Formats: sequence, C-alpha cells, structure tokens
Amino acid sequence: MEYFLIFLPLIGAIISGFFGKIIGHRNSEIITSAFVSISTILSIFIFYNVIENNYENNLIISTWINSGSLNVNWAIKIDTLSSVMLVVVTLISSLVHIYSIGYMSHDPHRSRFMSYLSLFTFAMLTLVTSDNFLQLFFGWEGVGLCSYFLIGFWYKKKSANAAAIKAFIVNRVGDFGFALGIFLIFYIFGSVNYNEVFDQIPKFLDNKIKFLGLDFNSIDLICILLFVGAMGKSAQFLLHTWLPDAMEGPTPVSALIHAATMVTAGVFLVVRCSYIFEYSNLALNLITIVGMTTAFFAASVALVQNDIKKIIAYSTCSQLGYMFFATGVGAYNVAIFHLFTHAFFKALLFLGSGSVIHSFKNEQDITNMGGSWRKMPYTWILMIIGTLALTGFPFLSGYYSKDAIIEFAYLKGNTSGYFAAGVGILTAFLTSIYSWRLIFKTFHGNYNNKNVDINSIHESPSIMLIPLILLSIGAILAGIIFKDLFIGNNSSYLFWQESIKFLEPLSKDHPPFWILYFTPFLVVISIPISHYVFLKNTKILDSLIESNKSLYKFLQNKWYFDEAYDFMFVKPAKKIGIFFWKIIDEKTINKFGPDGISKVIKNFSIRAVKLQSGFIYQYAFIMLLGFSILLTFFIIQ
Repeated sequence: MEYFLIFLPLIGAIISGFFGKIIGHRNSEIITSAFVSISTILSIFIFYNVIENNYENNLIISTWINSGSLNVNWAIKIDTLSSVMLVVVTLISSLVHIYSIGYMSHDPHRSRFMSYLSLFTFAMLTLVTSDNFLQLFFGWEGVGLCSYFLIGFWYKKKSANAAAIKAFIVNRVGDFGFALGIFLIFYIFGSVNYNEVFDQIPKFLDNKIKFLGLDFNSIDLICILLFVGAMGKSAQFLLHTWLPDAMEGPTPVSALIHAATMVTAGVFLVVRCSYIFEYSNLALNLITIVGMTTAFFAASVALVQNDIKKIIAYSTCSQLGYMFFATGVGAYNVAIFHLFTHAFFKALLFLGSGSVIHSFKNEQDITNMGGSWRKMPYTWILMIIGTLALTGFPFLSGYYSKDAIIEFAYLKGNTSGYFAAGVGILTAFLTSIYSWRLIFKTFHGNYNNKNVDINSIHESPSIMLIPLILLSIGAILAGIIFKDLFIGNNSSYLFWQESIKFLEPLSKDHPPFWILYFTPFLVVISIPISHYVFLKNTKILDSLIESNKSLYKFLQNKWYFDEAYDFMFVKPAKKIGIFFWKIIDEKTINKFGPDGISKVIKNFSIRAVKLQSGFIYQYAFIMLLGFSILLTFFIIQ
C-alpha cells in the first residue's frame, strides 16, 4: 500500500510528461488526477490506522549508498508525523489537480503542467517519508526543482522567468546551510539515519567544534544550520523574498506549493529533528525570534498590497512564522496542528483567488475589482469561510490552532515566550484587517474594472468549485475534530508517540482568561472596523495614508528588502561578473588564447593566399628558391 501511495504520482508524472502528446491533454489530466487521488485515499487509510492501531512501519525499498560507515537506504518511514504530512500533501495535491483541469483548460501545455504537479507531489512524499537526512535532502531539492518548473511554467513571460530564478537562487542559500548541517551530522555521529543520530545526541551535548574560526557547541551549530535550510524553504525573514514573486506561476501552483506543501517542509524539518532541537536553547530562541519577526513583518506588508495573490502569499509567510515560533517554544505538536489546519483554509483562499482571477480575465489587482459578489456567489461565500478560518474566527479551524500557538507561547513563561505571544496577538489583528480588506475590495463596493464588463463576470465551473467546497469543509471542521488528538493534554502524547521529542512536557496550566478571549475579540471587532474603513468611509484611510506617506511607502516596498539585496548582492555580483567577462575573459584569455591564435593564423593565411597567383614562373621561382635553401642547409651540415 505504501509503495502505491508514493510511486503512483511519479508514474502519473512520467505518463503525462513523456506521453502527453500521444494520449492527449484530457487523458493526461484524468490519469494524473486519478493516481494522486488514489494516493490520497491510501494516505487517509494509513492515517486512520495510525490513530486506531498506533501503526508504524519502515519499509526499505533498496540500498542507496553503502560506502564505509555511510549506509543509506531508500525507505518509506510511516509514523504519526509522516502520516499527518501524507494526508496534507496528497489531499491538497489531489484537489489542486482536479481544480487545474478547469483552470488550465485553455492552456496548450497542460499535459506538461499536470506532469510537473505530480512530480512535485512525488518529491514531497519522498521528503516526508524519509528515514535519513540524505533522502530528505533528495526530496528537499526535488520540490525546489519542481517549484522552479512550476513558477516559470509560462516561460515566455519575463516576470515568471525572473521569479523562478529568484526562488531557485534564494533557496540555494538556505540549502547550502542545510547541506552543511547534514555534513556536520555525518562528521560527528558517523551516520545520517534518523534513529542512529537521535540516539547519540545526549552523548555529544558538550562536544565543541570550530566553525569559521569560532568555537561552537556542535549541537547548537547543527540546529542553526538545519534552521537556515528551513528558513529558505519556508520563506522566513531575510530569506522570504522569493515567495511573493512566486505568485507569477499559475494559481494552482500557489495553492499547492506555497500554501500547503513545499513551504511547510521547513516546519516539518524542525519538528522531525525535535530530538536535536530540544537540546539547543540557543537554536530554539533563534527560531522563536525569527518566527515572530516573520509573522509581524509579512502581516504588515500584506496590509498595503493590491495583488490578490501576493496578499495571500504574505499571509502564508506570516502563518509560517506562527508555526516556527510554536516550535521555538517547544510546542511542536501545536505547530503541526496549525500546519494541518492552515493547509485547508490557505489552499481554499488561493484557489478562490484563482476563481476570481479566472472570472476577471487574469486581473489580479483588487483595486480593479469590487461589486462582484452577486456574480460569483459561491466563490464569495467560500472565500469568506477561508478568511474566517485564517483570521481565527471562533470555532473555525484557525481559531483552534492559531490561538493554541499564542497560548502555549505565553505558557512557556520566559521572555521570548511572552514576547512571541504579544507579537502573535498583534499579528492576528493585522491578519484580520488585511484579510477583510481583500474581501471587501474584491467583492463589495463599486465595480472598478474598466477593461472587463461586469456582465461578463461569471461563476467558475463545477470542476473548480468542488475542490473549494471540500476545502471549506476542512477549513470549518479540521480544528474542532482534531484538536484533542493533536494538542490535547493527555491524548496528544499518546498520539505523537516517538515521532516528536518533548524533553519537558508542555505546560498543562490554564492560560489567563484575557489570553483566551482577547485575540478572538480583536478578530471579531476587526470585521466592522474593516467594513467601515474600506467601504463606508474611505476618507479615513486616505487621510491616514496622506499623513503617513513614508510608512505607507515603506510597507508598500516590502521594507525595501529587494532594494537592499539588489544593492548589497545583485549589483556587486553583476559588476564582478562584467569584470571577469570583459577584462579577464575577453581582453586577457580570449585575446592571448583562442582569439589571438586564430587571428595570427588568419593573418598568415591572408598573406599565404597572395602566393597563389596562378603564374607558372612564380611557382618555378619559389621552387628554385626552396631548393637553394635546402642545398645550402645540407652543404653547411
């Protein structure tokens, strides 16, 4: 069963990618969607088996590397953590595949698109079922490669190509740190297999190692390097710049890669390595700081963005920040719970935005929308459900998972925990404001699009709405159904078994009532505030912008990170490249190398040609001259 679950998406990718032109676009769509859907059913069955029977397994597919002390297998590791991730990956992927049949119906290369989606799914499944760091790294790079393919799918579009390259390069920065972490793990422990490494951790707590001329605790250094990899893949502060630009890809790509799967790989890595991170307070504090900074930063930027997909992209970045600072305070199970619920409502919002874009004929600016809710009633209702879940409205899925992160951060009882809880509350309020801004600007108020007639606005076809409806069910019910199982005080430890390491049990204290009710109060009160500011009295907003132009520009330019990186890295690198190209390559190597030699030969040939005059007396004279030179040479000898 596990073999079919993992390899069916790969088989679908091969069939659609190599034989798509033969079998046709429709058959490619059916095969890839069917195979991933079968994987979804199998993953749900495994998840149920884990819940009911504490099922665990580690299937060895084959030996990959066997050299000296390095023994690495291709394996399928099934435990509680991987079973949860299998459900998330396959369920969201199958719905995105089905949605893409309608969304990409007019694209001439949809067989290739479906192949990329399935290949991405296979790489992600390989990542979450690995039992060693090398297989994890293979899946890690696989999803990165497929992300490059999918972001740049419309390769004739310059902005899509630039976004794909940017995502690829920024992720290489994080992946370099991740690779160093894996090298260091093998150097210290002599193995890259999870169980063998995790069992040795307590023996090396005081081990020191030199890195960049400084003495580090080896456990701290491993954790920091692994977290650098997670920062790149999960678009955390400083390595976040690729995620918003990645919205240049087709909208189903955004839902699959940048909401539910690839960007959560970093969170999965930290939770999977909880056996290491639990012994590094330095790394955990760093994760907490980076996570809460990301949450606030991305929410502040989303407040002023106008591209519907980029608003949701920054929201994803912000929610990933929540997940990371949950791991930073040791609440690994709460982080996975939020990852689980977030997959439903964020995929719902992305696919809902795709429905809007599809109806508005590829318009993505929310200031060019408005007044369309009657034309798209189902999309409107479904996106409101996703927004309520995202903002943490009482009794929807986000309410249970996001508020739990804030509560456990507060219960941590240290400075970073209190600070993270405060930032989490503030970010929740900002999240609610920008989310309702998106809804009101998109569906309500005056119709502002001058290029698209309002009468041409229409609801999406059923093939696109059915995945949205299924996701909305998850956005409503996933929190209340799985809360006790994932984060309940007693049942959660039994559920997670050995897949997560808790060096100290999470606090069972009851948080103060103001923590329990303050965040939901802010979430609820933000709805009438947003309605008034963005619809009823927009002059207030205009005056705020007018009086805070510098702040508005600062947020609109995304804290000037792109400009800063362009100044610090891109332009110097370009100047260095031009120097080596113009001075070293062209004026030195080429001048005195191939170009110089070819120039000499060319000049010699031009002069030699002049000797070929066609006159017999000249040839006779040359022969006589040559004979005289040879005769003179032999006489001298």
